Amino acid sequence: MSTPVLFEHPLNEKMRTWLRVEFLINQLDETTPLDKTVNALTFFRLTGELLDIFERGDIRTELLKELERQQQKLRAWADVPGVDMTRVNALSDKLKSQSTRLMNAPRMGQQLREDRLIALVRQRLSIPGGCCSFDLPGLHIWLHLPQEVRDAQVEAWMQTLEPLHHALAMVLDLIRQSGSFHTQTSLNGFYQDNAHALAMVLDLIRQSGSFHTQTSLNGFYQDNAEDADLLRLQLSLDDALYPQVSGHKSRYAIRFMPLDSERGEVPARLNFQLSCC
Repeated sequence: MSTPVLFEHPLNEKMRTWLRVEFLINQLDETTPLDKTVNALTFFRLTGELLDIFERGDIRTELLKELERQQQKLRAWADVPGVDMTRVNALSDKLKSQSTRLMNAPRMGQQLREDRLIALVRQRLSIPGGCCSFDLPGLHIWLHLPQEVRDAQVEAWMQTLEPLHHALAMVLDLIRQSGSFHTQTSLNGFYQDNAHALAMVLDLIRQSGSFHTQTSLNGFYQDNAEDADLLRLQLSLDDALYPQVSGHKSRYAIRFMPLDSERGEVPARLNFQLSCC
């Protein structure tokens, strides 16, 4: 049985930032508990990268705008016959709750940025081997504290990210569910197409998860984009291919490349699953 592999590609800078934040927070979760030095250093490195992203832009404002946009879509569905209003109202309440919680939260990453231990480790991470015990004696002694003490500290750090994490998870879930998968075919390894953004809330209400096929020709597929945020495509692991995506809100293109760059081949016609959100 073939193993499906899902690829996601952002079609704008906002989505690119959100996916990176999601990736880093998920990685933070996977490093805990910090029972080894390597886990602790990975945790601090990921925290530093997250703070770097926070310092480049106002993530909270963009998320609040998106949460409001989703609420506007829900209000538009109120007059559609046959819509499950119980589900719509429940989702609307969740969106309002996330907006309120995010709006009332402190500045993103401020508590982490002001933590002395995180700040000390962050300063040394850019230096090769800069986190040795003689470089960071404070970290060295912290790593020898009882596990439950360290766990409590890590939990306190992670809780400062919860308003952002929960709002981001909800927004990305809605966006991902806005586009069902279609089977496409590439020709000679290339595919290009429209990024048709389907009705987000309708897909959520219907819980539609159907797959649709596209075909690339000679490894290439392309199309126009129509204000989509996210491109998702699924390949079989047996194909031994990966996509190189270039695109933005008005157009995108997909070039399929062989995993084995020397002996691998891209079929002239390749069917793959595509979803534009």
